[in-house]
Amino acid sequence: MANRKYKVALVAAFLAVLFLVPLAFLVKPSGSTGYFRKVVLEVVLPLEGVFQESIRRVGESWKRYLLLVHAEKENQELRSEVNRLKNRINELREADLESRRLRKLMGLSEAVSLPMTAARVTGAERTSVFHVLYISKGTAHGIRPGMPVLTDIGVGGRIIEASWHASKVLLITDFNSNVDALVQRSRVQGILQGAGPEGCVLKYVPSSGDVQAGDEVITSGLVGIFPKGFLLGTVSRVEKEKTGLFQKIVVKPAVDPALLEEVMVLLEQGKQEP
Repeated sequence: MANRKYKVALVAAFLAVLFLVPLAFLVKPSGSTGYFRKVVLEVVLPLEGVFQESIRRVGESWKRYLLLVHAEKENQELRSEVNRLKNRINELREADLESRRLRKLMGLSEAVSLPMTAARVTGAERTSVFHVLYISKGTAHGIRPGMPVLTDIGVGGRIIEASWHASKVLLITDFNSNVDALVQRSRVQGILQGAGPEGCVLKYVPSSGDVQAGDEVITSGLVGIFPKGFLLGTVSRVEKEKTGLFQKIVVKPAVDPALLEEVMVLLEQGKQEP
């Protein structure tokens, strides 16, 4: 046991000398450089340079990593801010467009000088059979079935059902829609009926009637539902049959139901509620 401890002590001393002596030679001032010191310098200094360079590179890599992490965090924050600003811009753009549409509708109300109320389109059915819209106002706002629905461009349809705060609008393109109409240029009268995807057709116009493509069709005001002079559409095609009594007149509606977002409901005189 004693011999074993003695051997361990000798090995430890040898290792200490092996590592400390070169360092002593490196730090020890000397007027001349001995052979052993030269050997130590040749071996240790290059290794020290490699070690220092490795430490420097590791440090720089770590700094770059921290910078990248910081930059990525900043990029995420900037992307979030850009997305927030884009959404805000879209909201402002939509508000501006809505304001312009409402100003046009208010201009219609001032021009007609009849009691009206504006309503927002909340839904639609545009199947091959039914062409209807749903709006955000009802009997609580003075709306009743039969009232005309208008836009700044022309006639959209009429109210067919109304609850307290919602109403159903039958569009002029629906097959069940019939409006007394006349050709503005020639004053030829007829019935404008909905034709679904085809738009509308002006029916019961005699073959001798003066109707041409491009003529504007307006409400005649005869039945009393729609006031006289509101635009219904424009004649897009006229077909005259040699043996038929009436012409086939296809009319493109002035109002595109797919684009409606707000409408004006023409209230009956004396039926407007406060």
